[in-house]
Amino acid sequence: MPCAARAGDNVDREWERTPHPWNLREVRNFMVVFGLVSSAFDLLTFGALFHFVGERPELFRTGWFVESLLTELAIIFVVRTYKPFYRSRPGRLLLTSTLAVMLLTVLLPYTPAGTWFDLVPLPPALLATIVLITLLYAAASEAVKRRFYAAARRPRSAERRYRGGSGVKLSGGVAEDAAAPATPLSE
Repeated sequence: MPCAARAGDNVDREWERTPHPWNLREVRNFMVVFGLVSSAFDLLTFGALFHFVGERPELFRTGWFVESLLTELAIIFVVRTYKPFYRSRPGRLLLTSTLAVMLLTVLLPYTPAGTWFDLVPLPPALLATIVLITLLYAAASEAVKRRFYAAARRPRSAERRYRGGSGVKLSGGVAEDAAAPATPLSE
């Protein structure tokens, strides 16, 4: 439901002013960087779950379910805008549906419906740890997003641009052999 609500989400006004072509290199880099952040927090979650529940699979499964869904929902607010997520107002449907699903996710293990999915109530310390991990994930993702977009907007120097690994670099619009030593004439 929250992902479907993104279709009616508010778009930052400055983003609407100009067309934006897809930059596949940036999309790829974004996926890699945020995939690594997500994987680091997955490992943190595994460690926390193992510490709190040991070898009780029903608690591990429930904790993993709750943490996975909460982080998935939290990241929606981080990646939906270039701005800090707290400075970009989401659409009402996106906000309310996301908060409702988050609340349902936390409450489900404590309800009779939770038993249909083999979920069990989480001890308060484990639930607090999962909420803390979710908040840390959102904060870390926001910090990484800021650095990512700052680096993406920074112009790349001509010396670092190579074409197709041919060893030819562009310098001031003139092709040079990257392997050739610099001479006073080529500087």
